[in-house]
Amino acid sequence: MRTSVHKKIENPEVFKIQLLLWASSFREAVFLDSNNYPQYYGSFDCVLAADALTSIQTDFSGAFEDLKQYQQITQDWLFGYLSYDLKNDTEALQSRNFDGLGFPDLFFFQPKKLFLLRGDDLQICYLNLCDDEVEADFAEITECVMSHVDRAESLQIEQRISQSEYLSKVGQMLEHIHRGDIYEANFCMEFFAHGAIDPVATFQQLNAISTPPFAAFVKNHQQFLCSASPERYLRKQQDKIISQPIKGTAKRSADPAEDAAIQQALLLSEKERAENIMIVDLVRNDLSRTATKGSVAVEELCGAYTFKQVHHLISTVVSKVDRRMSVVEVIKDSFPMGSMTGAPKISAMQIIEKLETTKRGLYSGAVGYFTPDGDFDFNVVIRSILYDAQKQYVSFSVGSAITAESSPESEYEECLLKARAMRTVLA
Repeated sequence: MRTSVHKKIENPEVFKIQLLLWASSFREAVFLDSNNYPQYYGSFDCVLAADALTSIQTDFSGAFEDLKQYQQITQDWLFGYLSYDLKNDTEALQSRNFDGLGFPDLFFFQPKKLFLLRGDDLQICYLNLCDDEVEADFAEITECVMSHVDRAESLQIEQRISQSEYLSKVGQMLEHIHRGDIYEANFCMEFFAHGAIDPVATFQQLNAISTPPFAAFVKNHQQFLCSASPERYLRKQQDKIISQPIKGTAKRSADPAEDAAIQQALLLSEKERAENIMIVDLVRNDLSRTATKGSVAVEELCGAYTFKQVHHLISTVVSKVDRRMSVVEVIKDSFPMGSMTGAPKISAMQIIEKLETTKRGLYSGAVGYFTPDGDFDFNVVIRSILYDAQKQYVSFSVGSAITAESSPESEYEECLLKARAMRTVLA
């Protein structure tokens, strides 16, 4: 059981920073920030979960069944992540590529301390065993001093594969497409560095550059995620399931007229729309596995949305969930998300594993939460920096969708565009 207390916050933007600074002292923390981005579906402006009462972390083997049991037993708020390599729990697949981070494939925890911010209304939800700490903690949070965030010492960032290797591998993927093995696949590459970073400062800088709707900071002891994700993977809202895949990207321009023209060109681009529509079809198929008959629908197809760094095409696919399905089954039957795999999904994942050189791990997985009544909301882990403090290993990956119309050189340039924010923060 939880005790709920409401507070009025004079300056929510300042308070969010204070919450993050305060939370960083705990062994486990998840901080989610919508950055006030306008959304059709959303519950909170900001969420902080900290200090685990119970937790689960495991490799891929039987991971979804373990999570299902954990969620059903606790019936409480749970926060954490699903790594891309849980694909090996849903299909007969493997992950044999290099892994410099070594994060668990799945990690969730039941927080003792939970903060839910909507506008200037803060709801504090503490487990009864620690509810006598609410006032002291709130005072401590509001006394956190926001010091100037200095740039981190520059890191020597390396690419796991060279430009020439990238072009060759995309060429091989195009051969698979021309043979009819796949229609589309998301091909990714890793950038990495050795050295120490300040995870909180890194997240603040990355978030400030992009101000996306699904930003996330995750701490699991000495392992960190700093994510500036613009993409929702999956949301459950009572009996409604919402997926919002992103496919289709264009750069921004400082000139307003040119920027509007770029957005319009993206909206009309046959190649970019084809990328998006193929993934929409895949998502419709995924959702149909757990939906009531005839309930899968496309609410929006290829809507053009603007972010600080780029324009994106985003579609919204919805369904009504079959009540016989557990909430974890809904996730399992659509995981990994279509926007980070390809079509057909299994063939695409097999080819991805063969051509990529790095185990994706948490990159292109999902971060989010379950509510006590069985709703959930998860992002897609892209535009993110991963860091293991013990190994002093820093990693970020970027990718793009390869279709029959793709130019390897153009796809490489798109990857560099997506890498810009992470490079700016680290180097």
